[in-house]
Amino acid sequence: MDVTPHIASIGSETGAVEPTSAPAQDSARPRAAAAAWSNLVPIAVASALFMEFVDSTALSTALPTLARAFNSDPIHLKLALTSYLLALAVFAPASGWVADRFGARRVFISAMTVFLAGSVLCAASHSLVQLVGARIVQGLGGAMMTPVGRLIVVGSAPRERFVSAMSWFTMPALVGPLVGPPISGLVLTVASWPWIFLINLPVGLIGMGAVARFVPRLRQPDPGCFDLKGFGLSALAITAIVFVAETAGVGLIPVWGQLAAAVVGLVSALAFVRHALRAPRPVLDLRLLAARTYRASVIGGSLVRLGIGATPLLMPLLLQVALGWMPLQAGLVTIAQTVGALVCKAAAPGLIRTWGFKRVMLSSVVMAAVLTAAPATFRASTPVWLMMAALFLGGFARSLQFTATNAIAYADVPPDRISAASTLSVVIQQVGMSLGVSFGALMLQLTRGGGGASVLTPERFTWPFVIVGLSTLSAALAYVRLAPNAGAAISGRRSAAG
Repeated sequence: MDVTPHIASIGSETGAVEPTSAPAQDSARPRAAAAAWSNLVPIAVASALFMEFVDSTALSTALPTLARAFNSDPIHLKLALTSYLLALAVFAPASGWVADRFGARRVFISAMTVFLAGSVLCAASHSLVQLVGARIVQGLGGAMMTPVGRLIVVGSAPRERFVSAMSWFTMPALVGPLVGPPISGLVLTVASWPWIFLINLPVGLIGMGAVARFVPRLRQPDPGCFDLKGFGLSALAITAIVFVAETAGVGLIPVWGQLAAAVVGLVSALAFVRHALRAPRPVLDLRLLAARTYRASVIGGSLVRLGIGATPLLMPLLLQVALGWMPLQAGLVTIAQTVGALVCKAAAPGLIRTWGFKRVMLSSVVMAAVLTAAPATFRASTPVWLMMAALFLGGFARSLQFTATNAIAYADVPPDRISAASTLSVVIQQVGMSLGVSFGALMLQLTRGGGGASVLTPERFTWPFVIVGLSTLSAALAYVRLAPNAGAAISGRRSAAG
């Protein structure tokens, strides 16, 4: 299916396009303009999203330092990660409607402003509670940035450059983790921890300038009335589910409280499903899951994120607490996985074009599962080069996995449903990441005896990494039923074969 040319056209400053009945030489002008913008638009959006990923990975490296600064158990610092992911999942359902109503570029720049405000509040925090509140503010901005950014890229990329555009769009998720850990380690070595949040300010301002300069105004259909009932039900269900996952096994909430929250989450989720299947324009359109390629991308990608979502919590604790490394040393070693992801970016389009989406997704998820579990074997005697090799290959496998799943998601989605598909995909993925952090923390809590009194030694991390690796592997079940030529229209494989 020809997805992108019908989503939004790029023309004048007001978004006007040439009539379809124009002469051939006139109709060629919008196509030439679209081709010219096709590289600049995803790069501009990627530059803006860059600060979000730098912030997340820098924070992960700083978790042990923040635990000491706030006099908290290191595992409890998971709240700094999950509070952000929860805000993303709760407020992202409104992103598609807001972008269609007020304009994607305007919403994207406004979201960046909110994110920067949250960064300042994080730097000014004096307790874990304050940091969690500031991270929620950051999440309000991030909830609009990622899905709206994806909408901009999908809406402006010519069909023949779709995989390439999505590759550029996912670049911040690779470059951010590359520079985030060493920057965080360096900051923690020469300055105080608030600076890991304040470095967002110059990066964000540069990104906002790039978006204002290169991202065009896109014509969007009238979104109609906002689905307030669906938004309320989805927010309640997501919050309750994540709350249960966060409090499981830590003894902060009595069992009856967890059971009550679970019941609220289940009832809300069932009520939302019933509403979403009946409402004409639900805030999250579950009917999109009827498209097999989209369903495989969303479900499989979320299971991968559930498995690897624990890594930003487990890896810094393993290296800095269990192995006693300094933050800078840990940050420099963990960038190996990002280097692997960057190397994959150059190879991913060719691999997909040669082997097809299904083979690439199945092979990459098996590789990602094995290498996600690899840190289970890390000990003080493990050579650093071997650790970096495992992280490098793991980054390569995950990058290949996400490039394929992000691209195939829209292969069979109707053009007028791209915005809704992007929103639903982001929400499910963020819930998966949030549950992954909680899942990893729970596994670590159980391996050290539940009460949290035991010292975190490298042996305590063995089963948590093995289990999250198995969780990643379960994503293969979502891919095996895809047709061998699934997504061929956007992979270029059909034309190559012809």
